[in-house]
Amino acid sequence: MKYEQLAKDIIENVGGKENVNSVVHCITRLRFKLKDESKANTDVLKNMDGVVTVMKSGGQYQVVIGNHVADVYKDVIEIGGFQAASQDGAEEDSSDQNLFNKFIDIIASIFTPVLGVLAATGMIKGFNALFLSVGWLTEASGTYQILNAVGDSLFYYFPVFLGYTAIKKFGGSPFIGMAIGAALVYPDIVGVSAGDPLYTIFSGTVFESAIHIEFLGIPVILMTYSSSVIPIILAAYFASKVEKFFKRTIPDVVKTFLVPFATLLVVVPLTFLIIGPVATWAGNLVGLGVNAAFNLSPVIAGIIIGGFWQVFVIFGLHWGLVPLAINNLSTQGYDPILAMMFAASFAQTGAVLGVWLKTREQKTKQLSIPAFISGIFGVTEPAIYGITLPKKKPFIISCIAAAVGGAILGLAGTKGYIIGGLGIFGIPSYIGPEGMDTGFWGMIISIVVAFILGFVLTYLFGLKRDEEAAAPTTVSQKTEAVEVKTEEITSPLTGEVKALAEIKDETFASGLLGKGVAIEPTEGKVVAPTSGTISALFPTNHAIGITTDHGAELLIHVGMDTVNLEGKHFTAHVTQGDRIDVGQLLVEFDVEKIKEAGYILTTPVIVTNHANYGSLSTTEEKDVKVNDLLITLDK
Repeated sequence: MKYEQLAKDIIENVGGKENVNSVVHCITRLRFKLKDESKANTDVLKNMDGVVTVMKSGGQYQVVIGNHVADVYKDVIEIGGFQAASQDGAEEDSSDQNLFNKFIDIIASIFTPVLGVLAATGMIKGFNALFLSVGWLTEASGTYQILNAVGDSLFYYFPVFLGYTAIKKFGGSPFIGMAIGAALVYPDIVGVSAGDPLYTIFSGTVFESAIHIEFLGIPVILMTYSSSVIPIILAAYFASKVEKFFKRTIPDVVKTFLVPFATLLVVVPLTFLIIGPVATWAGNLVGLGVNAAFNLSPVIAGIIIGGFWQVFVIFGLHWGLVPLAINNLSTQGYDPILAMMFAASFAQTGAVLGVWLKTREQKTKQLSIPAFISGIFGVTEPAIYGITLPKKKPFIISCIAAAVGGAILGLAGTKGYIIGGLGIFGIPSYIGPEGMDTGFWGMIISIVVAFILGFVLTYLFGLKRDEEAAAPTTVSQKTEAVEVKTEEITSPLTGEVKALAEIKDETFASGLLGKGVAIEPTEGKVVAPTSGTISALFPTNHAIGITTDHGAELLIHVGMDTVNLEGKHFTAHVTQGDRIDVGQLLVEFDVEKIKEAGYILTTPVIVTNHANYGSLSTTEEKDVKVNDLLITLDK
């Protein structure tokens, strides 16, 4: 929350969170869609420290921040409780997603809010099992019982928590979802199944069920809903539809109490009669099917899940395995599926250690230290996105090491008994009812092997030679670069040169984001105007940030409001963090199709840190080709 106060001030002055329909960001600005723009304090925002200016364009209220807009955006989303944009920078719109992406989005939205508490209670339960295993506590002790109550609290009442998050995702009222979940784990209902049954139905089939109670003469198949996942999610989806129906049909004057009254009266009985039993049977069958496939070859399953786990996480595909794991825990008391991924974070951490010790790049060394520390505790995003993935080889090596670790986990038959913590805090999750068995010790061996493999292979093969021996050279080059008085920036485009003041965008035209020129491109290619590094590449590929070898910070923004194209008609040939040479092809775009879509292609080429230079001059030519002199910087 580095920009917490700025984010709070921005939200307040756009009219408050209740005035915001949505917010996304491009490479320099927050793009709000407000319910009423007149409620925004534009003058206050324009004069606010941290805000460059405010613009209104294309139905968007744009608060211009600058290059660090992504960090401000994160805090705005966190504080405002807004839905984050999708990875391509566009607003989330599930109507355009395929079925698989919709499934992943639903699972992520339902489980993400409770993962923190789920991990926390799992850690408590895991440590409690550890203390019991080593003899520090007994099952009869009050300390054990209270810690066990804390550890079981969320998982036992899981339907209540998921009732809230699931129905909220489906557009219903959260407290209705919680009431449905609470009904499923109501003690008196649960206790009925302990008595003698009235009769049995579906005798002789896999669906044979003892009937203990009836509802209006209809037999109710009682299931164990504590810790269950699928029944409450389906019930919440159905409830959201029923609630919307009653909202349309019940008069406004009595909606407040009659809508939840009618919804619960319909949904809860149907959940006990139909939704719950069918969902439970389906969950059992899915769990049995997955475990059967796993039992065919645990080693191969471990290699696949372990090796590709980090890739799954990057693309959000891991969410498809989470409900299977939770279902296994609720039906069998253990899960072998997610256990196969446990070595992956240690493999990633070992790779980061290899980079840290081998590289001579000071920036990479500085990033590696916190990435390593967070990786030990299972938080690998800093390692993946900051270190290994940009360098490619360390990431691939970490996946190989994780695959080896997964194979060991599969061979040892390791099982997870709770959803516990991450990294070293997750170790107690693998202590079973019988204590530290073969699966537990296999887990210990797997994380040690994965860590060592990740470290050794990265240290030996993970870096290029120039990265290994860059320290003295890089420092001296930087020192020389600062002393250079002049830097020449060539044109990244072919086209007509225009003054920034001619751009139909106040932020660029005023020079608030930087000084430079604009080019009206006649050819859809952007090439490197100098040698340096890609410091920013927006996911929609319409905007590129470059840090030159001499310290200039450039921004090339193809067209106006082209972020709304969501990457259509743009193709990137580089990624963020890449090293580039002058004249290298960076991005291609379709000039005609972008114009046909109604967008202006005038492209600013600006120096965002122009204040560091004594003077900045631009070409006097009216037309330029790529590699023609465009901007001269004098220090």
